Amino acid sequence: VRDRDGTYFVTPSAAQRLGAQETLGISTLDPGHRPPTMPPGRHVSIKIRMLDDTEEVFDVSVSSDWLSVSLVYSALWPKHTVLRFVVKFFPPDHTQLLEELTRYLFALQVKHDLACGRLACNDSSAALLVSHIIQSEIGDFEESQSRQHLLNNSYIPDQVALIDRIMEFHSKNVGQTPAESDYQLLEVARRLELYGVRLHPAKDREGSKLSLAVAHTGVLVFQGHTKINAFNWSKVRKLSFKRKRFLIKLRPDLNSSYQDTLEFLMGSRDCCKVFWKICVEYHAFFRLFEEPKPKPKPVLFTRGSSFRFSGRTQKQVIDYVKDSELRALFLADVKPARLSILLFSYPSARTGLILAHLFPTDKAYFIAKELLTTERTYLKDLEVVTVSFQNLVGKDEAAPDSLKSIIFSNFDPLYKFHSGFLREVEQRLALWEGRSNAHIKGDYQRIGDVMLKNLQGLKPLTAHLQKHSEALVELEKACRGSRRLEVLVRDFELQKVCYIPLNVFILRPLHRLLHYKQILERLCKHYPPTHVDFRDCRAALADVSEVVAQLHGSMIKMENFQKLLELKKDLIGIDSLVTPEREFIRLGCLSKLSGKGLQQRMFFLVMSAMHLRSCLHVFTNLATMKYCATIYLIRFYSRIRLPTLSPCVCGINRFLNFPESTTEDSCAETESEDDLMASRTSLERQAPHRGNTTVHVCWHRNTSVSMVDFSIAVENQLSGNLLRKFKNSNGWQKLWVVFTNFSLFFYKTHQDDYPLASLPLLGYSVTIPTESENIHKDYVFKLHFKSHVYYFRSESEYTFERWMEVIRSATVSASSTRILSRKEPHPY
Repeated sequence: VRDRDGTYFVTPSAAQRLGAQETLGISTLDPGHRPPTMPPGRHVSIKIRMLDDTEEVFDVSVSSDWLSVSLVYSALWPKHTVLRFVVKFFPPDHTQLLEELTRYLFALQVKHDLACGRLACNDSSAALLVSHIIQSEIGDFEESQSRQHLLNNSYIPDQVALIDRIMEFHSKNVGQTPAESDYQLLEVARRLELYGVRLHPAKDREGSKLSLAVAHTGVLVFQGHTKINAFNWSKVRKLSFKRKRFLIKLRPDLNSSYQDTLEFLMGSRDCCKVFWKICVEYHAFFRLFEEPKPKPKPVLFTRGSSFRFSGRTQKQVIDYVKDSELRALFLADVKPARLSILLFSYPSARTGLILAHLFPTDKAYFIAKELLTTERTYLKDLEVVTVSFQNLVGKDEAAPDSLKSIIFSNFDPLYKFHSGFLREVEQRLALWEGRSNAHIKGDYQRIGDVMLKNLQGLKPLTAHLQKHSEALVELEKACRGSRRLEVLVRDFELQKVCYIPLNVFILRPLHRLLHYKQILERLCKHYPPTHVDFRDCRAALADVSEVVAQLHGSMIKMENFQKLLELKKDLIGIDSLVTPEREFIRLGCLSKLSGKGLQQRMFFLVMSAMHLRSCLHVFTNLATMKYCATIYLIRFYSRIRLPTLSPCVCGINRFLNFPESTTEDSCAETESEDDLMASRTSLERQAPHRGNTTVHVCWHRNTSVSMVDFSIAVENQLSGNLLRKFKNSNGWQKLWVVFTNFSLFFYKTHQDDYPLASLPLLGYSVTIPTESENIHKDYVFKLHFKSHVYYFRSESEYTFERWMEVIRSATVSASSTRILSRKEPHPY
C-alpha cells in the first residue's frame, strides 16, 4: 500500500518471507535519503485485507493520491469497510515475475481463487495445485503429517474426496523449496482456462445466460465455466455500453459469420460501466506501448466518457525493469540494510511489487553465492548423465551391462548427494540474505560449516570418484566394439541438452573438487583467523585437498585421454590416435608459407612423451618476419614440405569435418554465436550445435590451444546471472550465463535444461568500456572480436573480477602466434 509520501507497506507474511521481524514502512527513495513526513491535515484509518487474509490498519492522509476522491469528499468513510489487496493484471507468462516474493504474492492470489471456487478446474489439476501449496507450507512429504494437514486445512471445495490424490502428488515434490513450489504452482495455474479470469454475468440477445470476462488476449465469453468464444484485441474495433447493453464492434472480416456489432445485456448500467472500464484498462496495459494521454477538457460540451487508463503499460514496465534491474538487484555498493522494495505503478491497482533485498556486501557472501550458482550448473551437468544419457542407453541392448553398471552406479549416488548439498547451500544463502525462515535464530552469515559437513559426507564416495576414469575407458571401449552404440553416443551429443562433449560430463565430478578447493582457498584468504567461519573453512579445505591429492594423477591422465578422444572425432582416417603412451600437446591454426603464399593449415601436435625431444626442433632465425619459425621434424621432414602433412604430427583441413578455407577473413565470419543469427533481440533461436568445438573455433579464429590451456580452463568455470547488451542496442537483457570449455552458454534461467545460444571466446579480448562508449554503469566488462562487441554487467565488484579472471584465462592463455613453414634444405 502506498501513500503520497512515497512510503509502501508490506504484508506481514510477505515480510516474514523476506526475513523481516515486523511489518515495516519501506521507502523507495535512494539510500541515505529520508522520506518526507506525512502531509498535515485529516487522516483516515484504512483497513486492508491482505492476500493471506490478515488485516492491517493504516492511517492515510485524505490528500493521498491513491485514495479515491469520491470517498474522501463524499460521506464519511464507513467504519467497517475493508479493502482487499488483490492482483489485478495476470501476466500470461509467470517467468516475467522476476522476484521470489512477487511470485509468492501471485501464488497467494491463486490459492485464494482456488479456495473460493473461482479457479475451477478438473480434479487432477486441483490436486496438483494443492500439492504444490502444501509443499510450500509444510515441506517434504510425510504421510501422517500430510494427511493431518489436509484434514485441518481446506484449499479447494470438496477436498476430502481428493486427499489421496493430493498426497500422491505431494510425495513427488520432495526437495522443492517454497520458492520452487510457488513457481510450479503458477506454471500449472497459468495453463488453466480460468486463470486470472473474473466472470461478469450477462445475457445474449436470445436471453441465454452467459458470462463476460477480459484477459490479456481480448474479451472472452463463457457459458458456465466453459469458454465458448473469444474476441481478440486485433479483431475488436470498439467497445462501448449504452444503459445495460454492452457492445462489441468488430472489424470487417469476410471470412467471419459474426455480425458487425455484438450486443450483451448485463444486470445494470453500473455493471456495464465497470466491465467497460476493466476492458479499457486491460487493452491499454497489454496492447499499448505507453500510457495514453488524458483527453483534453472540452470548452462547452462533453461527449462520451473521459475515463482513461492511468499507469505504466506492460511494455513500459518491462522496459523499466530492464533499465533499473541492476539498481534493484545488484546493490553491492549500498550499506547493508534489512529490506528494500522496488515498486512500479500498475494501472488502477496503483502499485505492483517487485521485491528485492539489499543483499550483504561482504566478500564472503559473494564467494558463497559463487558456490551456489556453480553448484546449480554442476547438478544440471550430472542430470545429463543420470537422466538424459541413462534414458537413451539404459534399455538399449547395444550398451553392455558393464558400461551401464560402471557409469550409472557411480553417478546416481553422486547426484543424490549433491542434490542435498545444493538444498543446504540454497537455504543458507536464503538465511544470509534474510529472505526466509525468519523464525530461525543464529548466526548464518557463513558457509564453512555447510561445506565442512558435506565434504566430510563426500569422503565415503571417493571410491565412486576413482571409477570415473574407468567409466571413460569403458565407454570408449564399448563404442569401438559396437557401431550401434557409437552412433547412439554421437546422436546424443547432437542433442541440445549435451552442450559440451559427453566425455567432459563424465569427468565433471573430478573437476568439481578443484572448484571446491578454490572457493575454500578464497574464503580462508579473506577471513582473519579470528573469524567464526575461518576454522570450518580451513578444516573443509584440508579435507578436499586430501581427496584432490588422491585423484590428481588419474585426473591428469584422463584429461589427456579425453582430449585424444575428442581429436579422434574431429579427424578423419586416424584410428590409431588414442594410445596409452600418446600425449596431447597443442592444436591450432597456422599459416604455411609456400610458393602460393600463406595457406591456412590446422596443426595437431600429438606425440609420445619419450620421442618429443628427438622429434621436434623449432628454429626462430627469421628476423625479418615477426612471429615466424621454421619447423624441422627429423622423422617426417620430407612429408612436411608436401601439401599433405604427416597425420602423426599434424593434420590439414582435408582431415577435418569442415570445408577448406584459405583466407583469414572468410574464416573469421563463420563464428558459432548467437550474434550471427537473424535477430539480436531474442535468444529464442538456438545456436548451431557442435559447430563450436575447439577445433572449429581455432580454425575460424586463427588461434591455437595447448593442453595447459585446457587444464586452466577446467579450473576456471563460472556461472551466474549477467545482464547483456549488444553494441547498438539500448536495453540490457538478463541471462543465466555458464562459462566452460572456452565458451559462454546463455540460458533464460538456471532451471533451463539446455542453452539457447553460445559464444566461443577463443580469440576474443576482454576489456573495460571506455568513456566514449557511453556505458555509464558499474561492473561492466566488454568482449570484442573484430566487429563483434558485447557488454556484460555483473552484480558486484567481486563477481565482476571473477568473470574477468575466468574469461581472461580463456582469451589470454590461448595463443594466436602464426608459425610459418619455409622451404629450406634439410640441416642434417
